[in-house]
Amino acid sequence: MTSEGLAFLVFVGGMLSLLGVGMNMGLALVLTGAAMSYVLGFWDTQLLAQNLVAGVDSFPLLAVPFFILAGELMNAGGISQRIITMAQAWVGHIRGGLGFVAIGAAVLMASMSGSALADTAALATILLPMMRKQGYPLQTSAGLIGAGGIIAPIIPPSMPFIIYGVTTNTSISSLFLSGIVPGLIMGVGLIVAWKLVLRGLDLPKGEALSMRARFTATLKAFWALLMPVIIIGGMKSGLFTPTEAAVVAAFYALVISLFVHREMKFVQVYDVLVRASRTTAIVMFLCAGAQVASYMVTLADLPNVLTGWLGPLVESPKLLMVVMMLVLIVVGTSLDLTPTILIFSPVMLPIAVKAGIDPVYFGLMFVLNGSIGLITPPVGTVLNVVASVGRMPLHSVVRGISPFLITYILILALFVAFPQIVTAPVAWMR
Repeated sequence: MTSEGLAFLVFVGGMLSLLGVGMNMGLALVLTGAAMSYVLGFWDTQLLAQNLVAGVDSFPLLAVPFFILAGELMNAGGISQRIITMAQAWVGHIRGGLGFVAIGAAVLMASMSGSALADTAALATILLPMMRKQGYPLQTSAGLIGAGGIIAPIIPPSMPFIIYGVTTNTSISSLFLSGIVPGLIMGVGLIVAWKLVLRGLDLPKGEALSMRARFTATLKAFWALLMPVIIIGGMKSGLFTPTEAAVVAAFYALVISLFVHREMKFVQVYDVLVRASRTTAIVMFLCAGAQVASYMVTLADLPNVLTGWLGPLVESPKLLMVVMMLVLIVVGTSLDLTPTILIFSPVMLPIAVKAGIDPVYFGLMFVLNGSIGLITPPVGTVLNVVASVGRMPLHSVVRGISPFLITYILILALFVAFPQIVTAPVAWMR
């Protein structure tokens, strides 16, 4: 067996074995990369250390901690609560209205934080008790909230798009633009799916509020609604870069939470910073470990090996996309979104480009597929968040999310069949 073939076996076998025994993903990536360096004859601790540092030594990656901080500030400062209250004021009186509230709030919050876990936790904490109290089936409600949470990585600002852009050297601004229409389509898809689910449920109607009360709730959410306008508008106009937009978002959320809503005290800022720092540390260590593995994957020439396997499909871009999407769906059942991006995007993108597939379109499809993996058992981190907040078994959430998961798979297939749905709006917005 050649050294390249042995390195491939070490990479796949090592990752599966280490993850199978429950090892931290970042550490598993470092150890797998180290094992590959030994097999390839490049063993050098200094080289490993340099790659660890290189994995996080990136200016665009500075956006990640600031968007994480913005999400934490939104939840602590009442911004998320006001978004949900506004949505409830407008559609809460409809039969099954809390489901529509969850979808609307998920889309609006996605345009502010870019974190599926943060949005899901906020939605589940506020809406699940309300849905339980009004007699909504708990597993269906939990499934809807989990499905709504994964819109966050698609609608800008999106942390996965930032990581993908840094990893593959793809324009982050273009990736952000590519997510607007697909994210809205995901929201519409959830509305259709929820309406179909409602046919089998006997749910009460809520009390309709007066127009005055609705406009009052909307006015209270004004500063929250202004946040995505500032972020997306600033990037579209060239006023600031995606990294600078993250800083603006965090600063804006801090000012609104402290001085406008006044729901967060100065003493609470420390706890918010600690939570954001812990999440940032996890993400950054993943980036560092992935750089070690990615460097060794490049030395082993594994992208060309994969190109050789998929070579016959290069002449048929749509068939190639179908195969790649199927592979990523399988991968998504075992890997979280961030490591999926860090490990597979540098390998798959060159093949897609060779087949003539637009790199921004491929990036959107890659992140969308990985986001669906967040609600796919057995790993599904979003599933675990909803189950934890709702204090319910994971298998119940899995059953509840099934119709919405099918909806997302159909949307993914739609984008594969008609890539213009993604590419045409991006070309227009550019």
